[in-house]
Amino acid sequence: MLRLTTLTSVLALAATALMAEQIKVGVSPGEHAEIMDEVAKVAAPMGLDIDVVEFSDYVIPNTALADGDIQANSFQHVPYLDNQMKDRGFDLVVVGNTITTPMGIYSDKIDDIAKLQDGAKVAIPNDPTNGGRALLLLQELGLLTLAEGTGLVPSPLDIADNAKGLKFLELDAAQLPRTLADADIAIINTNYAIASGLSPKDDAIAMEKADSPYVNVIVVRKGDENLPWVKTLVDAYHTDEIKAFIDDAYKGAVITSW
Repeated sequence: MLRLTTLTSVLALAATALMAEQIKVGVSPGEHAEIMDEVAKVAAPMGLDIDVVEFSDYVIPNTALADGDIQANSFQHVPYLDNQMKDRGFDLVVVGNTITTPMGIYSDKIDDIAKLQDGAKVAIPNDPTNGGRALLLLQELGLLTLAEGTGLVPSPLDIADNAKGLKFLELDAAQLPRTLADADIAIINTNYAIASGLSPKDDAIAMEKADSPYVNVIVVRKGDENLPWVKTLVDAYHTDEIKAFIDDAYKGAVITSW
């Protein structure tokens, strides 16, 4: 009877695997990839086979989604998505919140942001939303003042008061950890910080507040949002297992936002 029960279980699992819906989900390196790997484990018994596809930058995952090379992505916050859809004409839609990853300031030169010298070199992301996010963080810390009405996407051209004469290096977000040898500070997204071996909790000399508007989201093509696999994907992400994984793995550097 035991052998028959075991055989029945094996056959049931095999049948589930054969019937599973298969999708590709695009992610960026670091916490987004790591979390989605765990989501894939949770989703498998729910009949969803997730192939996690890593992209090395912030542009290609939306292009791949719009082109149909992947079925969903999970790597970006809403301001970035809005900017991408406006600039590139993507027809994409948010189907669920995921996490918030406060942006951090890192340095190999100073251990306190108050020690930043006049004329310091500041490396920031070169995409409008994350570059603007970095400038807003510097303004929050009192290091510069932005012109009124710039919203969430200011650029260095929108700086109204730069009393310290900070010099900005605008670089691809993934390259920022490599600039620490040259720049005085680098403002780095959490996923790229973690992927490069930096700890947001231990290594950042300043952090964005947790209640920022930059909640990350799961995105699909418009028209797919009501497909059954989309609900399964979001439900698998929004489980106690995933929340526990995030809390344990990132110790507050990554915050669940659902």
